[in-house]
This record gives sequence, structure tokens and C-alpha cells, in this order.
Amino acid sequence: MTASDPGRARGHVLARLTYPQVEAILEKARERPVVALLPLGSTEAHGPHLPLATDSLISEGMAERGAAELARRGLESVIFPTIHYAVTDWAAAFKGSTTLPREVAHGMVLETCKSIHRMGFTRVAIFSGHLEPGHVACLRAVARDYEAETGAPLVYFDKTRRRHVQRLTEEFQSGSCHAGQYETSIVLARAPELVDMDTARALPAHVVPMHLKIQAGARDFLECGMDRAYCGDPAAASAEEGRRTLDTLGALLADEIIASLQDDG
Repeated sequence: MTASDPGRARGHVLARLTYPQVEAILEKARERPVVALLPLGSTEAHGPHLPLATDSLISEGMAERGAAELARRGLESVIFPTIHYAVTDWAAAFKGSTTLPREVAHGMVLETCKSIHRMGFTRVAIFSGHLEPGHVACLRAVARDYEAETGAPLVYFDKTRRRHVQRLTEEFQSGSCHAGQYETSIVLARAPELVDMDTARALPAHVVPMHLKIQAGARDFLECGMDRAYCGDPAAASAEEGRRTLDTLGALLADEIIASLQDDG
């Protein structure tokens, strides 16, 4: 994981384990649920003030908070290494942004999840800070194909669903939130050294209702009028807001996982 939040993460971190340690954890899955958490990010421009890893940082924060919430509710989890590449066509005009064809991204996530399933985890959960329409559609297809191929449900925590959106910040609900107050606050909470706040404070609020732009046929940030790869109000960001948002996201992720487990009876 790129950054950590001491005292928050209560799940095991796969990359730090040996294979015998993983075997010991999975032995417990014979008696009680053990959940695999797979964060999905992107490598994408997020304004002139945030790092290209912003979406991955958000997903890793969700994993940490989700693991802590699952532990509080008596469930064990393992946080897998983040997948840092995705369908990222909307930011293609900005250097550093790296995209994958949808079929490649789909195959990479699906096959990773199937591999985790074969290890013996009770549930696999995926979630992403990257909200490009093509990426979201790709992950929804992954969830369908995973279930069809394994016979088990894949937990895809899709924070663009209305029931989740209404629990998040006003800026997120507005749809004008790429590298704005919402995302800048989360990165401030997780990795403040990666945020150029002098630049952020100098950026004017830039309202771009992206859902309306998408409906009107926009295909990238430039067609949305985002010539600096941001919308929203980065200057209003705070680490405190970011911590609150991550706590909410972690609780929502845990809720989704527990609801899936309850479906097993």
C-alpha cells in the first residue's frame, strides 16, 4: 500500500505476509468468514495539485477503514496489493495518465479475483476511487462474470450507487468532484506530503456537473471544460473532512460485505 494510517487498518496486508502465514489465515475460513479486500485505483491526472496515484490512495484508505470496521464487527480480512491501472481514457490528454483497453482491464481484475477465490477466501470485495464511466461499467461486468464463472458472489462496492452517494459529501453528490474538495481532502488525510496545497489554494472553484456532461456526450476532461484536470473546489479541502469521508466509506464497504455474507444464511 502506498500510504498507511496507523491505528486504522486491522486487516492483514498480503504483501507483508509469507505464504505459510496466508495458509494459516485461510485455515480459519473453514470455521468463520475471511474476506479478501482488493483495492482498485488508476494512474491519472488529478489537477495540478494532486498526485497521479490519487485514486489508488483513496481505494487504499477505503481498504484500511473497511478492514478496521470488519474487525470491529468480528470479521477477519486480508488487504491485497492495489491494482494501479484501469480504463482511464478521460485523462489521456494529460501526461502521466495511463489507460488500459476495457477488455484488458476487465481480464486483469476478473482473473485476479478468481485467483483469490481459488485460494479459499469466503468473499472477495473490490472497490475503486476511480469513477470514469468506462471503468465503472467494466467493474460491473467483472462482478457479473465472476459470479457466472465461480458460482459465488463478488462484492463490488460501487459508490456511484444512489444509496451510497447520499451518504457522502455535498461536492461528491454534485458530481463536480474530480480533484476537488472531496478528493483533495482524502489525500490530505492519507498522504498530506503529496498534496501541493499552495497550488490548491490558488485554484478557483470550477463547477462542472460531470454527469450532465456525460449525458450530453462529453468523452474526456477537455470536452468537459476541465483544461487543468480538476473540477470542484480544492482550496476548501481539509484533512478532517477527508478522515470523516474515509470513515463513511469504510463503514459502507463493511456494510456491503456483511450483507453479502448474510445472504449465505
